[in-house]
Amino acid sequence: MDLTQRRRLWPAKVHAKEFEVVRFGPERREEFFRVHSQANGAGWCFCVAWWTPGWEGWGERTAEENYQLRQALLERGEYDGYLLYVEGAPAGWCQVGPRDRLAKLAQQFELGPDPDVWAISCFFIAPAYRRQGLAARLLAEVLADLQRRGVHRVEAFPKRGPELDALELWNGPEEMFRAAGFEVAQDDPRRPVLELRIED
Repeated sequence: MDLTQRRRLWPAKVHAKEFEVVRFGPERREEFFRVHSQANGAGWCFCVAWWTPGWEGWGERTAEENYQLRQALLERGEYDGYLLYVEGAPAGWCQVGPRDRLAKLAQQFELGPDPDVWAISCFFIAPAYRRQGLAARLLAEVLADLQRRGVHRVEAFPKRGPELDALELWNGPEEMFRAAGFEVAQDDPRRPVLELRIED
């Protein structure tokens, strides 16, 4: 099934709202921080988890430290993902980019260097917009844009386990990736690596 065919599987309620998925860029900083805010229960991480050297001490970091790291990433041109808008309001985020730029991720999953592989490393939908099929739509639009950009291999890193809560799904749910065509590239009872090969 190609990406166009998968779009036909989106829930009907997704089509009832005006939405847009756009690449993150300098002109969208304000919207990034509106998504990653205390109002959305996301005002601590600022999607820098994979940019830190390791997990030791991660839980002791302050929101300000993470905010400053995110600002430093933006200043050096790391606009590492896509924003989802619903009826003009920023409503979600997907962190995506070449996998090798995230040394921490590659080390955790014991992945060798491969400049051709891209990684989907974080997923977030603001609480007010959840359970509407928007995460699947965001993923589909991201994959379609990666295809246009000439990306042929994408990996994802979902958690496995019974009754995972929203905070544990920050890499995206496995069932969403599998429905989009991802297959298991590296199996693990808790943290598999999934892969999608995108055809031209």
